[in-house]
Amino acid sequence: MEKPTYEVYALRYAEHKQRRRNENFIAHDEHDNSLMPSDFYCWLIKSDDLCVLVDTGFSAKMAKTRNRHYHSSPEALLAELDIDAVSIKHIIVTHMHYDHIGNLPAFPNAVLYMQEKEMHYCTGRAMYHPFIRAPFDPENISNAVLRLHIGKVRFLSAEEELFPGISIQLVGGHTDGMQIVKVNTIRGILILASDAAHFWEHLQKNTPFPIVKSIPEMLFAHSELTRMAVDLNHIIPGHDPAVRQRFPHWKNNENIVQLHLNPLE
Repeated sequence: MEKPTYEVYALRYAEHKQRRRNENFIAHDEHDNSLMPSDFYCWLIKSDDLCVLVDTGFSAKMAKTRNRHYHSSPEALLAELDIDAVSIKHIIVTHMHYDHIGNLPAFPNAVLYMQEKEMHYCTGRAMYHPFIRAPFDPENISNAVLRLHIGKVRFLSAEEELFPGISIQLVGGHTDGMQIVKVNTIRGILILASDAAHFWEHLQKNTPFPIVKSIPEMLFAHSELTRMAVDLNHIIPGHDPAVRQRFPHWKNNENIVQLHLNPLE
């Protein structure tokens, strides 16, 4: 049976304008502190019959706490696409860092689809260490635990098709339960790498991002991404501003990017 195809949108809601190159790579020239800004995205997978959000982004309040430039809330960007945040019933959580699960209250009716080991990781002994817990936010984690206790969390296997044409795969590396999302589109299988690869450059050079649970797992994730994809244009990194340059914008809105369409020439 032929699988359905989906539209996929990158929703850029915030950015870190002052981030430097030597903050984005473990193997780097320590003297190279040139600017390398980071965008913050969540992603919408959409058909006539189904809407699935991948990650939630974070709130304006969190943007102030973390000193990030906030462009628009994810729910406001969804409204541009005529989607009410309250109507979202499915959220795939790639991992539990603050910028990926930090806006959960905006989606009160959604079930979360995540790896059980990710929940263990962010509530277990790894959080003894300030360095490891820094990208996590306790309120975000509490919100997810509450969602579990009202029957709105589903823990996934290492590879699973959630809906026809939408599947996940556990890759680890960045966090213990880091998962990627594969989506059937009109231009083939699109892979939402999220933070399995922050920038395309991480894949091109196979070099790790500094926030990492396991360097070998992160590097294997890079290899797996490039093995599965037709080319790099079928892998969408988690924080690369070049995403907005490479793909068409929706109605000239630079914060809504149409990933299911062919890259710009």
